[in-house]
Amino acid sequence: MKLVICEKPSVGAAVAAALGVTGKKDGYIEGNGYVISWCIGHLVQLSEAAAYGEQYRKWSYDSLPILPQEWQYTVAADKGKQFKILKDLMRRADISEVVNACDAGREGELIFRFVYEMAGCKKPFTRLWISSMETDAIKSGFDNLKDGRRYDALYHSALCRAKADWLIGINATRLFSCLYGKTLNVGRVQTPTLKMLVDRDAAIMNFKKEKYYHVRLMLPGAEAASAKICAADEAGKLKAACEASAAVCTSLTRENKTAIPPKLFDLTSLQREANRIYGYTAKQTLDLAQTLYEKKLLTYPRTDSNYLTDDMGDTAASIVSLLCGKLPFMTSAAYEQSISRVLNSKKVSDHHAIIPTMELAKTDLTTLPESERNILILTGARLLMATAEPHVYEAVTAVFSCADHDFTARGRTVIAAGWKDMERLYRATLKKKPDSDDENELVLDVPDFSEGQTFENPAAKVTEHDTTPPKPHNEASLLSAMERAGNEDTDPDAERRGLGTPATRAAVIEKLVKGGFVERKGKQLLPTKDGTNLVCVLPDSLTSPQLTAEWENNLTQIAKGSAAPDTFMQGIEAMTRELVKTYLFLSEQDKERFKEEKPVIGNCPRCKSPVYEGRKNYYCSNRDCSFAMWKNDRFFEERKTVFTRSIAAALLKSGKATVKKLYSVKTGKTYDGTVLLADTGGKYVNYKVTISKDKQLE
Repeated sequence: MKLVICEKPSVGAAVAAALGVTGKKDGYIEGNGYVISWCIGHLVQLSEAAAYGEQYRKWSYDSLPILPQEWQYTVAADKGKQFKILKDLMRRADISEVVNACDAGREGELIFRFVYEMAGCKKPFTRLWISSMETDAIKSGFDNLKDGRRYDALYHSALCRAKADWLIGINATRLFSCLYGKTLNVGRVQTPTLKMLVDRDAAIMNFKKEKYYHVRLMLPGAEAASAKICAADEAGKLKAACEASAAVCTSLTRENKTAIPPKLFDLTSLQREANRIYGYTAKQTLDLAQTLYEKKLLTYPRTDSNYLTDDMGDTAASIVSLLCGKLPFMTSAAYEQSISRVLNSKKVSDHHAIIPTMELAKTDLTTLPESERNILILTGARLLMATAEPHVYEAVTAVFSCADHDFTARGRTVIAAGWKDMERLYRATLKKKPDSDDENELVLDVPDFSEGQTFENPAAKVTEHDTTPPKPHNEASLLSAMERAGNEDTDPDAERRGLGTPATRAAVIEKLVKGGFVERKGKQLLPTKDGTNLVCVLPDSLTSPQLTAEWENNLTQIAKGSAAPDTFMQGIEAMTRELVKTYLFLSEQDKERFKEEKPVIGNCPRCKSPVYEGRKNYYCSNRDCSFAMWKNDRFFEERKTVFTRSIAAALLKSGKATVKKLYSVKTGKTYDGTVLLADTGGKYVNYKVTISKDKQLE
C-alpha cells in the first residue's frame, strides 16, 4: 500500500478520484492499493521562543539574542487530530511507501517533510511533481513518481527560509518592541517592502510642483509641439515669433515597428494585471487562482515562469482552439496562432506559466462565481494574445523648424493589428475599462508631409502643464517593485532576484496591512504613521531590498544544490548577534516615537487642560487636576445608559447632553432627557437630569 499525503483535503479528493480510490474514512480515503490523506496546510511548524526556556516567555532585551542550537517543532494547536491520523497511517504495517503529493514547490516540500520528520517516519518516500490537477496530469504524475531524496536541496532551502524568518522575525521584533514599548513586527521581506512604500510616500510629500509650457504649431491635420519651456513669457514670445515666421518640414521619418505579444502569466504578472483591471488584491488573485487550480480549470499558480515546456505544443494548441470557441469575444476574431513563441523549456523553472486547462471544455463559465470567471478568462485571453501574431505599425515623425526652434509631430498607422486585436476584443467585454499603459495609443495620425514643405505664418498656441508627483503604490506597482528589488546590482545574465517569491508576496502585503503599518485607500497602499516611524528606526540591514533580495537568491542557490545551507544560516546568526549588540538604549525623545496619540474628548471644566478617554474613565491630562468622569458612574448605571464618548464630549463642551431612552426607577419606563454636568470641584463629578422645562429635576 502507498500512503499519499496531499496538502489540502480538496487536493486529496481530486487525487483519489483520479486513482479510483473511493473508501472514505475519518481523515483519509482508502482503496485500490492507496491510502490518501492530507495535511490541512502547515500541520507542523517551528516552535515558539518559549519552547527553548522559561526566560523567553516574556519579551525582554536581556534575553536576546535567541539562537536555538537544536531546533524544536510543534504541531499546530488546532490540527492535532489530523497529525495523529497521518502519524498512525505512516506507522501502519501494510504501508510500504509514502508519496509526497503536497504542492510542487518550496513550501509544499517543507509541509511534507516537517510532518514526515515529526512523525519519526523512516519509510521510503517518492515525490509527485505536477503542474495541473487534471485527471490525466495526476495519472501521468503517478506513473512517473520521482525519488523523494531528489528534492533534499529544495527542502534545505525551505528549512533555511523558515529558520531565517524565525531568527530575524523573533529577535528583531522583540528587540525593537522592547526598546519602543510597542509591538513592532519586523520581517526580512516585509520590512524592505514597507520601506519602498515609505520612500514613495516621502517622494510624493517632498514633491514641488513646477509649471512648464509647450508652444504648438497648428498645421493641417496635425499639431507639432516644441520642447519643454520653463518660463511663460518665453513661451509667449516664441508663439508670437512663430506666427510671424514660416514653419519648414526639416525631416520626415517613417519606420515600421513591431510590438511583440505579451508573455504568458507567471503569478506576479497575473496579480498585477488582475489588480489593474479588476482591483483585486494580490492575495485575492492568488486565492482565486488556487481555487481554479483545485477545480482543475487552471494550471499550478505559484510559478515564476512565463513559458511552457517544449513538449506542450499540442496541448497549448488544443487549449487555444478550445478558447476560440468558448470565449464569446473570439467569435468574430481573425486569429492566426503561433504556439512556438510560448515554448521554451530552458526558461521554465519548477512550473510552467499559468494557462487554462482542457477541463474548460466541460465547464459552463456562467456557473462560476464572477471573480473566478474573471481570472479564468483573463488567463485565457493572455494565452490567445501570447500566441497571436505581432502588432506591426508604421511610426511617423515629422520635425518642423520655425523661429529657430524645432517642433515635432508624431503619429502611427497600423499595418497589422495582430495580438492587439485580441486585447481590444477582450477589453471591450470589461465593465470598467482599465487605464491604458500604451502611450502610443494617444498619438494622432500624421498626414503625408514632405521634407522642405513650408507653412507661412502658422497658427500657434501655448499649453500650460504641471510636473506631476510620483503616484502612490497600488498592488500592481508594488508587486513589480518587489519583483525588481535588487536587480540594479545584478548581472543581467544572473538569476532574477526580488523580495519574496511569487507565492509569498501577497501574504507579505496582507501582513503589513493587518499589522497597522500600511493602509488601503481604494487601490492605493499607503504607509501609516507607525509604518513610517518603523522604517525610520530600523537599520539599513533590515530595510534594504538589495540585501534581502540577496538572501532570496541564496535560497534559490541552496535549492539548486549550489550553495551550503550552513553557510547561509551562519550569516543570519551573525547578523542577529550584531543587531542586538548595536541597539543598547534609546534617548527619551526616541522612546516617545510610537507613543499612541490619545484623542482629545474636550477641555477640563476646572483647569482647561485636554481631557482624554481612558479604559474606565474620561480624565484630565493635567496630573495636578483631579477631574475625572467615570464610565461606571452610578448615575448612568441606574438609568441603564452607557456613558459614551459623545455624551462626555457634549458635557465638556456645553455642560449638557441630550440622551435618549433614560430608564426611570420610579416608573419603570424610558424617556428622553438632558443630562447636566454638576461639577462642584470635589473628588467625584455629579450629574442631574431634566425631562423638560415644565418638569422638575430628578
